[in-house]
Amino acid sequence: MAETASGEDNTVIIKKYANRRLYNTRSSSYITLEHLAKMTREGVDYKVLDAKSGADITHTILTQIIMEEESNGEQMLPVNFLRELISMYGNQMQSLIPHYLEASMENFRANQAKLAKAFEDSLGNNPLAKLAEQNMAMFRAASSAFMPGAEKQPEAKAPPAAGESNGDLSALRDQMAEIQKRLDALGK
Repeated sequence: MAETASGEDNTVIIKKYANRRLYNTRSSSYITLEHLAKMTREGVDYKVLDAKSGADITHTILTQIIMEEESNGEQMLPVNFLRELISMYGNQMQSLIPHYLEASMENFRANQAKLAKAFEDSLGNNPLAKLAEQNMAMFRAASSAFMPGAEKQPEAKAPPAAGESNGDLSALRDQMAEIQKRLDALGK
């Protein structure tokens, strides 16, 4: 393949012409920045070359894609981060920033599945979520005590399954007893 650099046979070569058009040499078709963004998300390795000079302009094109995403409401980069990044240009630490950002992103990617699972698990084990669930049950029980018939309206929409009403009624009684205990403790 004349369009790929040696040792990079799986890299798709994209040529950018002076008229700003992007040409995918593998599919022999013109593409847009949106196509390149999709290819990036799919993990396709590509290199963008200036059609006239042959210069590698992948960095510029990737930056352009980020700018497009950010301007179309998909803002992911906080303003303070952008300011800090800009302030690092010309700084003596500038040469370290690319390596640090790459390592951070690799670490994030490696732990992404673990983070998602931990987040899901934390919602299930979150004491605040459980407390909110208990509070809603107590609220329902209290509203049925102070507004007779309020409990019957939801039942009309979704009748309980067989054997379920006794368990729910018992749970509501327990919750009402707990509410009563709390009210008594507050009154003292």
